[in-house]
Amino acid sequence: MSTDAPNLGDVTEPTNIVIFGATGDLTKRKLMPALIAMIDCGLLHPDSRIIGVVNKRSEQEWLELVRAGLQEFSPGVAMDEARWQSFSAMLKMVPGDLADDSTYTGLAGALETLGGRKNALFYCAIPPEWYDRTASGLHAAGLVDQAEGFRRIVIEKPFGMDLASARALNKALQRYFDESQIYRIDHYLGKESVQNLLVYRFANSILEPLWNRNYIDHIQISVAETLGVEYRARYYEQSGALRDMIQSHLMQVMTLVAMEPPVEFTDAAVRDEKMKVLRAVRRFRPEDAGCQAMAAQYAAGVIDGEQVPAYVAEPDVSPDSATETFAAVRFHIDNWRWQGVPFILWTGKRMKKRVSEIAIRFRKIPFNLFDTHAKPPVPNTLVFRLHPDEGIFMRMNAKMPGLTTDTQRMVMRAPYAEDGMDVAEAYETLLHDVLLGDATLFSRADEVEESWEIVAPLLTAWEDRFSIERYRAGSWDVPDMDELLQGCVGGWHKPH
Repeated sequence: MSTDAPNLGDVTEPTNIVIFGATGDLTKRKLMPALIAMIDCGLLHPDSRIIGVVNKRSEQEWLELVRAGLQEFSPGVAMDEARWQSFSAMLKMVPGDLADDSTYTGLAGALETLGGRKNALFYCAIPPEWYDRTASGLHAAGLVDQAEGFRRIVIEKPFGMDLASARALNKALQRYFDESQIYRIDHYLGKESVQNLLVYRFANSILEPLWNRNYIDHIQISVAETLGVEYRARYYEQSGALRDMIQSHLMQVMTLVAMEPPVEFTDAAVRDEKMKVLRAVRRFRPEDAGCQAMAAQYAAGVIDGEQVPAYVAEPDVSPDSATETFAAVRFHIDNWRWQGVPFILWTGKRMKKRVSEIAIRFRKIPFNLFDTHAKPPVPNTLVFRLHPDEGIFMRMNAKMPGLTTDTQRMVMRAPYAEDGMDVAEAYETLLHDVLLGDATLFSRADEVEESWEIVAPLLTAWEDRFSIERYRAGSWDVPDMDELLQGCVGGWHKPH
């Protein structure tokens, strides 16, 4: 993140930032590094307090855990003794168990009046089964009322595991908090390159005339990872790629790509347009699972010269598991702008490259003057690279040098950030937005439920699966992907 002084609009109020799950992996890897980076950039008010709710550890043990995590996951921060003393002065611990009412009354007494107000942000870095209990405990202790300052609660995904559980979670949270106080955080929407989609679309007049079914053949939105399931195997066995990535991250990105221009850049206006997209998505029938979606699982293979095991050989994975580590779905948005334009969303683990992209594939030219030559023109493709090497790439055709009219592919590149430029991490952006009360990049209750309702028939069709296709780790050899993209100009876009 840039160390330039923040704009006036970036200044936040002093706040009690309460972390439930303050000894957990998310806090260590993401939250504490984000908070210390925000302090260094002036995006977190220096009078704020960071309060960890901790069970079965002393305050000294917790502080040592926090410092060790910062040294491991914030290598860019010079954590000398003076720097640590400055940061640790903002830290405060409240002991207690989430199931115990006294934990929340103790927390109520620990909140400080900062700058004349008692603002509080409650971050639930805890398993989803504790969300309801935590919300009810905060309500019972009087910590939801906003008379003394704002009170906001941050919920991590998964927001349910299906439509029924998502509705139950929303109902539970809204029993204690107003919807305006609930921030369902999706770290993927906090990425600079994802946020920049709105600017690319609505701040450039050159794109809007082409951004419709008249010129675009189809759109592919993808996240390819080289990693396997790592320490998340128990969760992943219950989730799979469709729940873990497509229903949440990629469908959210799809709404940003497909939405109409909002009347103003406010959270309500932007999220209203995203909802219109979800409501226009054509519903699946159970029989569509075989032709509109596909699933596969990685087998053993080689990545970066190293042998990697099959998914079923990973720790905590059942040897006869049929959980998908690769999923692809072909969506259709039935409205005037996108009628007849497929949106193919796909994601996979243990792929050949780690890369996330949005590929806009344009229609074929109406008449090809060069179709008799050895190399016919390639389809024009506009690629928004989300990770790595963020930026825009445009694939066009050009004449090959020499006495010939044969064509060759030319790629025009426009990097998003200059080399060496520091770009904000997702959690820095999203935490800052919560402190400002800006919910633009957060999921609303109706968005969550609508997206679950869309994929519900696919989940139902896959739930009793006993076998699954395999693909070799470290390759693009995924069965049935060519069939899924049948009729799409240029076929499967494999990131380079």
